[in-house]
Amino acid sequence: MNIAIIPARGGSKRIPGKNIRSFAGQPMIAWSIQAAESSGLFSRIIVSTDSEEIATVARKYGAETPFIRPAGLADDFTPTADVVLHALEWLDGQGQKPELVCCLYATAPFVRSSFLCQGYELLRQTGAASVFPVASYPASPFRALTIDPDGRLTMLWPEHELTRSNDLPEAYHDAGQFYWLEVARFRQEKRIYASDARPVVLPRRLVQDIDTMEDWLTAEAMFAALRLQGRIDES
Repeated sequence: MNIAIIPARGGSKRIPGKNIRSFAGQPMIAWSIQAAESSGLFSRIIVSTDSEEIATVARKYGAETPFIRPAGLADDFTPTADVVLHALEWLDGQGQKPELVCCLYATAPFVRSSFLCQGYELLRQTGAASVFPVASYPASPFRALTIDPDGRLTMLWPEHELTRSNDLPEAYHDAGQFYWLEVARFRQEKRIYASDARPVVLPRRLVQDIDTMEDWLTAEAMFAALRLQGRIDES
């Protein structure tokens, strides 16, 4: 049994109502629910929320909201792993013990069912404890700069000041879309980034964090452009 768990707390401060705010014609969370449904991988799609308003929208688009997440697990500092563990404990109480779970973020409008399927197949083929999507940085982070308290620029890795770009290692960041987890090992490690995590590498055009209004506007522009060009898979 595979189960999708979509964390979607209320009370977003930087983007009020972020999880159900309209994005490209439908509530943001609907994109994640629909990707999970289209994949055909899940026995249940459960939204973990502390908000009745979010729960109502989630049910409208086909997800379940069988419990309300406790307030202690719905603040700005609650780790994703704790939310998933809470959902697994609830499932235990219902006599359900999934082998695999996929934690799918509610604010991932670029996620495609094909990405979920790739992650699932990679988890099964490799026996890894977790699989999640990543994207390469557009510029090498090994050339990153910081501004010190006196306002001066300094390199975080000055040893790479003269290193050719071609000689710097490729670096990737979490795409912030989903995490496939092997439940038994996740319960032991209690970590999303497992010790043997494997990547699904995504094109940068389909990756955008949405934490601020600037991020939101960027994501809307990206999505609209990709739709216009026919370069985004709607499945």
